[in-house]
Amino acid sequence: MAANETTAAAMTSPRDSEAIAARDRAAEYLVSRHRYRWAEALPWLACIAVFFLFPDRLTFGSQVLVMVLFALSLDLILGYAGIVTLGHAAFFGIGAYTVGLGAAKFGWTEPVSGLFAAFVVASIAGFITGWFLLRYRGLTLLMLTLATAIMMQEAGNLRSDLSGGYDGLPGLVFDPLLGRFDYDLYGHTNYVYALVVLAVVFYFVRRIVYSPFGQALTGIRENVRRMHAIGSPVHWRLVTVYTIAAGIAGIAGALFTQTNAYVTLTVFDFENSAKVMVMLILGGTGRLYGAFLGAAVYMVLEDYFSKLSPTFWQFGIGLLLVLAVLFARRGVLGLFEQAGAYFGKDKNLDKNLDKNKGTKP
Repeated sequence: MAANETTAAAMTSPRDSEAIAARDRAAEYLVSRHRYRWAEALPWLACIAVFFLFPDRLTFGSQVLVMVLFALSLDLILGYAGIVTLGHAAFFGIGAYTVGLGAAKFGWTEPVSGLFAAFVVASIAGFITGWFLLRYRGLTLLMLTLATAIMMQEAGNLRSDLSGGYDGLPGLVFDPLLGRFDYDLYGHTNYVYALVVLAVVFYFVRRIVYSPFGQALTGIRENVRRMHAIGSPVHWRLVTVYTIAAGIAGIAGALFTQTNAYVTLTVFDFENSAKVMVMLILGGTGRLYGAFLGAAVYMVLEDYFSKLSPTFWQFGIGLLLVLAVLFARRGVLGLFEQAGAYFGKDKNLDKNLDKNKGTKP
């Protein structure tokens, strides 16, 4: 038997050996892709550090976390499923007004249950709109999603007796978090609240992305015709992920209302849909932590540029976006990945040279 194995190994061509090695590497990646890596702890450690290093800026920090959650919801459909939309602010606004109307009109001021309500209402809206809109692709889908957000905004303006119109619903009051933790002036409670919600939602999104369902979404993004050809239920999967992303955007909107204690119809603005897309482009689409980097970079630069020039601050953001598209098409996170791969290659090369030197007579 040993002789047969030796003969079979001798008959294996170099090309076959390369194919076997590539298959083994692919199998190893598929088995290990869901495992946590030490680098994944860095964004969370940074969020915890912000709580202690900038205790008087946590109100702004809460808004950054809200936008990270909003960007994460868009990344789920844009980065992984390839659904391009300019109306994602519709679900953000639905979640925001679910909590706002509940507090202002119905006396529903418990914050955690408000998040669940916002998730359910935004998910229902996402399912209904996704069922019809996701039959289309490309520019048609882009315009339909934009029109959906505009119609929802105008519907709210039409019923200004409920929504408050563009004056909104100011001065909302919510119960202490979990009945124990009051809200302070500097936003300590709101920051911890937003961070915990982000961590819980991120965990579930990560499970979705690395599941067989998530891999099917990637296949749809890469080649939708081939997924149809192998019998994959493409439309149902797109509607499902669109519904989940709409619910997550609704949670982000609800957090926005709860941490700011007001809501206006500007939550439905096209600017919000465009802004969250810019965040993803800056951070890197199709990467869970791209939402972290992109949202943080955008919000910090927006705050800095608006102080520097309240009139022309968008010029700085636009210039940064142009540079990212030209020189960092995979986003800021992609630059870090390329740098890590480059230095890792140099390190492996040094090891190989040392090994070769050691084998010389």
